[in-house]
This record gives sequence, C-alpha cells and structure tokens, in this order.
Amino acid sequence: MPGAGPVARAVGGGLARRKVQTLVIGLVLLVSTGACVLALGLVVDSSAPFDKAFAAQHGADVVATVDRAVATPGQLAATARLPEVTAAAGPYPEAMISPQIGGRTVTLQPMTVAGRGGPGGPLDDLVIQQGRWAQRPGELVLSSDSGPGVPLGTQITVSGVPGTPRLTAVGYASSINRSADGWVVPSQVAALRAPGAPATAQMLYRFASAGSAAALRTDAGRLSAALPSGAVTGTQSYLAVKAQETSGIAPIAPFVVAFGIIGLVMSALIVINIVSGAVVAGYRRIGILKSIGFTPAQLVGSYAGLITVPAVAGCIGGVLLGNALSVPLLGSTATVYGVGALGVPVWVDVLVPCAMCCLAGIAALLPSLRAGRLSAVQAIAIGRAPAAGRGYAAHRLLGRLSLPRPVTIGLAAPFARPARAAGTLAAVGLGAIAVTFAVGLSSSLNMVADGLSHAKTEPVQVTLVGSGRGGQQLSPSAQQAAVEAALRAQPGTLHYVAQADQAVSVAGLSGQVRMTAFRGNADWTGYDMISGHWYSGPGQVDVPTNFLTVTGKAVGDTVTFSVGGAQVTARIVGEVFDTDNQGLAMLTDWRTLAAANRRLTPYVSDVALRAGTSPEAYVRALGSTLGPYADVSINGKDPFFLTLIGLTGTLTLLLAAVAGLGVLNTVLLHTRERAHDLGIFKAIGMTPRQTIAMVVCSVAGTGLVAGLLAVPAGMAAHRYVLPVMAHAAGTGIPASYLAVYRVWEIAVLALAGLVIAAAGGIPPAAWAARARTAAALHAE
Repeated sequence: MPGAGPVARAVGGGLARRKVQTLVIGLVLLVSTGACVLALGLVVDSSAPFDKAFAAQHGADVVATVDRAVATPGQLAATARLPEVTAAAGPYPEAMISPQIGGRTVTLQPMTVAGRGGPGGPLDDLVIQQGRWAQRPGELVLSSDSGPGVPLGTQITVSGVPGTPRLTAVGYASSINRSADGWVVPSQVAALRAPGAPATAQMLYRFASAGSAAALRTDAGRLSAALPSGAVTGTQSYLAVKAQETSGIAPIAPFVVAFGIIGLVMSALIVINIVSGAVVAGYRRIGILKSIGFTPAQLVGSYAGLITVPAVAGCIGGVLLGNALSVPLLGSTATVYGVGALGVPVWVDVLVPCAMCCLAGIAALLPSLRAGRLSAVQAIAIGRAPAAGRGYAAHRLLGRLSLPRPVTIGLAAPFARPARAAGTLAAVGLGAIAVTFAVGLSSSLNMVADGLSHAKTEPVQVTLVGSGRGGQQLSPSAQQAAVEAALRAQPGTLHYVAQADQAVSVAGLSGQVRMTAFRGNADWTGYDMISGHWYSGPGQVDVPTNFLTVTGKAVGDTVTFSVGGAQVTARIVGEVFDTDNQGLAMLTDWRTLAAANRRLTPYVSDVALRAGTSPEAYVRALGSTLGPYADVSINGKDPFFLTLIGLTGTLTLLLAAVAGLGVLNTVLLHTRERAHDLGIFKAIGMTPRQTIAMVVCSVAGTGLVAGLLAVPAGMAAHRYVLPVMAHAAGTGIPASYLAVYRVWEIAVLALAGLVIAAAGGIPPAAWAARARTAAALHAE
C-alpha cells in the first residue's frame, strides 16, 4: 500500500508533467486574488475615509465656542480634567471678519478666523495643502474646505474694524473639524475683532463616549455645566462634519462595489472551472494510480497537492499584486479625500488568500472524490474521451455548413464538454460585461468631470487680485475694463463672461446659499441641464438638484432670497448638474442681483478658447499682458474623477486578464485531452494553420456568444450604477451622461468576448500546431 512518499512523488510528477497547467492555475489565482484584494481594500477604505482622517489628524469630538469674558483661563483649563474629557486643546482666540479683496473691490462672505501658533497641536492637526503657515501679523492661512478660492498673495481687507487691516493669503490648510475659515497668528485676532463683538475663543475636546449624537449632547451639557452660565456660546459636533464629508465621497461606493462583485464572481467561477477541469482531465492518470494501489484518500491527497502548491503561490503573489496596485490608487484617493495614508487592511490580506485557497481546495475536492469512487477501468475510460454521444449532433449539423472542416470541428468542440463550455461562457461573459461597463463608465465620468469643472467649455479663468501696475490701487471698474480689453485683444479668445459670487439667504433655509451672477451671455459655460432650461433673462435662476430637495421646490416654482437687506423673488427655470456648495447654489443673470446690490462687482472671468489654441500658451500671453491685475489659470478637472477613471481601467484590465487566463486553461485542457485526435488529424494532412484555426474556433464561438450577451448586460449595469452614484452625491444626472454608447462602440464591444477568447486560445493553438504527429499519437 503506498505511503506518503509515493503520494509526494505523484504530486511532484504531476507538477512536472503539467507545467503549463500549474502555471495557469498559479497565474489565475494570482490575478484573481490581486483583483479581490484591491476591490475589497478599496471598498473598505472608501466606506470610512473620514474616520481614517479623523484619527490621523487627531480630530476633536466637539469644537466649543466660549466667551472669554465669562470664563477665566483657569476655568477653561480645568475643563480638560473633567472625567469624561480624554483630550483638550485651546483656547484659540477667534473673530468673525467681513473680508474684501482689494479694499472695497469684491466683498466675500463672512469668515471665522482663529489664532493658532502653528498647524500642529494635540487636537485638530491642520494639513498645509498649499503655501505655508502664517508666521507674523498680517498673514492669513485660508481653509481649503471653505476658503474663498483666491490666489496666494492676494491682499484681503477686513472691513468694519478700526484701521481696516490687510491680510495677505500665504497658504491653504485643511481642518478635519472645519474649525475655522482661516487662521492667523494669535496676536492678530484682537485687531480683527469688530468693536463691541465678544472676545470668543475655540476649545477643542475629545470625550470617552462620543459615538452618537445623544452621547455628544450629554458631553456638551456637562461641559457647559462645568463653566459659568453663558460661557459656552455654541458647539459643533464632528458628526455634523462627518455627515457632510460622507455625502461627498459616497459616490465611489456603488462603483467599487459593482466592480468588486464582478471580480469576485468571475474569479470564483474561473477558479472552480480551472481546478475541476484539471481533475477531470487527469481521470486517466487517476485510473492508473488506482490500478497500482492508491486509495481514494490518497488520490484526493495527491490531487489536492497538485492544486495547493500553485494555488498557495498564486494567492501569495496576488496579495503582493493587490497591495502594489493599491499604492497609487489609494494614494490618489487619500489625496482627494484629505485622509492621510490609506492602505489595504491586514485582515483583507489574510481573508482573501485564505478564501481563494479554500475555494480552490473545494473545487479540487469534489471532482477528486467522484474520481476516487470510480474503478480504475472507469476512470481510464472517462479520461480518454467525453461521454458517448456528446457533441456528435453538433458535429453533423455544423459539417453541413459551407465552412472549412477545421473550423466546424472547432465550433462543435464545446458541445463535447457542455459544463466546461458553460463555465467558459460565463467567465468570458463576465469579462466582457466588465469591459462594456468600464467603457461606458469612463465616458460618463469624463462627462461628469467636464460638467462639474467646466474645464472643456471654459479652460481658462481670470481672477482679479486687486492691485495695479507698480502696486497702485485701481477701481473695480478699471480692473475689469483692463481684463476685458486684454481678453478682446487675445486672438485665441472665443467667448468670455464675467461673474460674481454673492452669499444670499433663502427663505426657509438656514445658512447661506452661493448665488453666481453672470454679466453677459453664459449659456456656453458648460452647465448641463437635468430638466428645464438655462435662464433667459433677469428674475430667473437655475439651481442644482440638492437645492430643490432641501427647499422642496420644483422647476417652475418661485424662490425668495435676501441680499443686502433687500428681498428678491425669482422663478426656478432649470435644474442644473452642479454640486458646488453641496448643491446649495443658484445661477442667474447679472441684472437679477444688481438691482439689490448696486456694489456688485465681478472678480472672475470665464474664458472659452478658439479651436487649436493652447491653454498653456494663452495663459502665458494673457498673464504677461495683465501683470499684477489678475491671476490667470487653467481650469482643470477634479482629481477625484481622474482617480475613478484610472481605477476603472485598472480593474477592467485585471478582470479581462483573469477571463483570458481562464480561456487559456480551458483550451489547454481540451487540447491535451484530444492530443490523440490531433495526432490523427495531423496524420491525415491537417496543416499547422488549420490546427490553429480549429483550436481557436473551439472557443471563438463561445466568446462571440458571450460578447453578444455581455453588451446589453454591461449597458444595463452602467445605466443602473451611474444614477446610484449620482444619487449618493445628492444630484440628478443629465440624460446625455447615460447615452454614451455609440453604434460603432456597441459593435466593437460585441466582439470583446471574441477577443478575450481568441487571446486565451492562441497560445495552446500554437502549441498544438507545433506538436509532431508521432508525439501527439503517443501523448496518452
């Protein structure tokens, strides 16, 4: 009775004899594991990026605004020793300012400015995104989340305070708590506080229990009770900031989950097909092993070893591949979200390879147990040929077609192994679905990126900076006149329109809404319509989806807003695709606002270029003309969408590679099974080219059918997932973003399954064509 030694030799001999099969199993598990590690890692990291950033930047559970005239420094310091407080920072003096660019040129919405000596601290570490930190009085660091979007070096005048101090924007920083709109050195704050305004400061706290809104209310109540009455004038919970942040990153979840599901299902299907096919293809060898005394348990052990060795190697390599691919993708995602470093969690690196190895083991165990129950004669007979009668009808039917005989033999081959052909059909189909889905999604995401950034329609923007040549101060009208004259003089200018942003209060809404007023024709600026139409005159506004959702309005309703103490009523004439200010925005004609705010001044000009004009060259030429009057910049796409598009391509390539390897293995098994038949075909005159045609056609028909079925399925997935992504972002989606498949693209995509199948079938076909007749006849 054979022992462990013969079983080990059987495993080693099987691996040595089936080098290609062993390599394919290892590669498929490598790519499958890598795809699963990447997909699952992205799903996990996409589900809670705020939590990662909160931990990395030592976020505060509550930002409390305190009146320093009511609470003494000692009393504030004592709150850090409360039983429920685990960490505290502050007090950081703060002031509410009314900023203007260039004296009285452009009035911005009020800003909360806090005094901090540096970006670090025990809580709410600030991350410098651009420029540097304020080092002396007169310098301002703006928040990258809520800053006014002015270029660095801009002079910002603070109105309503003695001396009308000026601040120079020297940097941009992000706060996970959004604790302020800007930061200055602490000694600067007193000079920015309006006469009669309370001397407030920020205190930051972390609590032992802060997992719910109720717990935070309790903590804030205890904090207020520990200080004199009226000392705490307001609190901001991290949960409110988290809710706002999550609404911005939620769109990635449906996209990643869709690819993850496709990858997991296809990987499982291919692994099962490959491993079970390898066992079935080895039935004859199983019969020989049984004839020399191997027991069923030893047969299962030997074939488990044949699968386990390449499976384990492939899974280990897959973990390394998935983590390597995640570095640039998660790095870009982390940059977009501002969440510090992101990586594949350790439990994913452990769970996925273990699951894939178990899957491979189960796939090998089931057919091995069946083979172990067969007698030696039965196993040899099954291994020599498919079941009697399988595929003969297909051969006879296809033989009547006016096609070369090698082609009809290849087309009929899948009917001899219908279960294996069905697995190949499903695997190739899933790969083709992924390709179809990815093509549509990439096109839609490009349209979304263009629609939100307007980089395609208005590639250049000009922002006033408030000073003239030689540092002299120019009036707003003079600055705008200089900009418009320079724009008209540039030969590459196609269109331009000036705009101003105004914070307005909308009846029924808390907080302020950003209203953008265009001075001139702006229907070319690239705001895509979801419903309704672009405004055609004063008294009309276009609004994003979330504005309609929050206000309960619909296209055709009227909306009342106040600006400068005056109330204005306008009619909503269109729903635009826009997520600016969380979708709380309005777009209108200049005259709608000018009547209520006669000091309204444009400070941004949007520019469209003539065909063939280089944006870079245009920016250089216009910048040299305007000099210090304005900042001229190229309007680029949001990196968030570039990350998604890159991720789409990466996952699609992985899934297509997995499908191709699955086809390669299927054709390889079929070719080895029919090696004797190939020898006969070669003996009666089949040429190498005819052999290649026959082998490739054995999967070409399956691939073509898979591709034809995959196109409508991939298009349906695209039509379902994209609106879900848009809904997660709080917006509707224009119909044009869904109708992205052109006729010629559909025709090409229908061939995706054929291409995947042919790519996987060519290597085994070449091997079969090179095989000598005598070697093929003796292959069994």
